[in-house]
Amino acid sequence: MVDIAFLFPGQGAQAVGMGKDLHEAYPQVKALYERAARAVPFDIRKISFEGPEEELKRTDVSQPAIVLASLAALEALKAELQGKLPTARVALGLSLGEYTALAFAGALPVEDALSLVIARGRFMQECCEQTPSGMTSLLGLDSEAVKPLLSDKVGLANDNAPGQVVISGEKAAVDAAAEKAKGLGAKRTFPLNVAGAYHSKLMAPAGEKLRPELAKARFASPQVPVLANVTAAPHGAPDEIRARLVEQVSGTVRFRESLARAVDMGVTRFVELGPGGVLKGLVRANDKKLECLSAMTLDEVKAVAKALGS
Repeated sequence: MVDIAFLFPGQGAQAVGMGKDLHEAYPQVKALYERAARAVPFDIRKISFEGPEEELKRTDVSQPAIVLASLAALEALKAELQGKLPTARVALGLSLGEYTALAFAGALPVEDALSLVIARGRFMQECCEQTPSGMTSLLGLDSEAVKPLLSDKVGLANDNAPGQVVISGEKAAVDAAAEKAKGLGAKRTFPLNVAGAYHSKLMAPAGEKLRPELAKARFASPQVPVLANVTAAPHGAPDEIRARLVEQVSGTVRFRESLARAVDMGVTRFVELGPGGVLKGLVRANDKKLECLSAMTLDEVKAVAKALGS
């Protein structure tokens, strides 16, 4: 089946217990967690399965935990399908999920992906602590309509769907922009529960700190096309991947454009692998005719396997 795109979620999707039932049900998932345990300097299995929640919410913990849970869902689905996943036209992730997509596509070993997102989370947290900052979701405005709100202090963090964008930057400036957004026709504005201004200029130092870590990682050209968040175009050679991932830390996540690109590539069915279920909603927000299946729990994996096998 070649009309499929695999989707991988980003930060904020974590939940205590994610992956535990898959770990108990599939030896392949258990092996994946054991492999990860050797690459991660904390007990990622225990924190993912048992918490505490406050520990799991830490940026440098939640990022590798989400990547690992998403890859666990992928391994479980593969096991349910007798060891062979359907051929995917393309893979894409939301922010952090881009690393999972690259790992799925054979462009990045699991160990390197986990090490990179731990460093990424740490560098991003350092930026959050430098300046009071935040992110606010605006419903009812698209990326074009929001342009009057943007400045050196406020940027477009996410273009998620028609009428669904997120702005990011210095807290006072973002709050003022959210107030102005109502006058531009925003139906609703609400601040996100995040540590700071992800995907804004304030994160640029994190991108630069990440650059030498990316240089050390063992990248290869993807075996399946992976769409870059900042361009909505397929990743290229390893050095190009590294450059796009530096830009991604402070650049706009062009998820709406990425979904449109996937559809242009022939995708008719999306499969979200990982916790949260957010991407299924975003697919529907972009086009109600598009089908998206979500898999994280054992029951969900079995249901998706049945749907893909039919």
